[in-house]
Amino acid sequence: MSSASPEPDAGAAAGSPSEFLKNIVGKRVKVRIGSGVDYHGLLTCLDGYMNVALEETEEWAGGRKTAEYGDCFLRGNNVLYISALEDL
Repeated sequence: MSSASPEPDAGAAAGSPSEFLKNIVGKRVKVRIGSGVDYHGLLTCLDGYMNVALEETEEWAGGRKTAEYGDCFLRGNNVLYISALEDL
């Protein structure tokens, strides 16, 4: 048997989507949903289905702020992407 390099760690690799998602909890983010509407807010919770809970949420459509919410829950099957609005 030849000596093989050790198996990669089972955890998330640096720069992976999983690592990114772990690092943005507690940060301000933009979440775009399928209808093209964006939600900006403080990411408080995220699960494996991409269900998202935000606080201090603003709704943006067509480049204009259309509403403000205290807390907001976005169902994962509507989420197109999540991006950080502040440095990680």
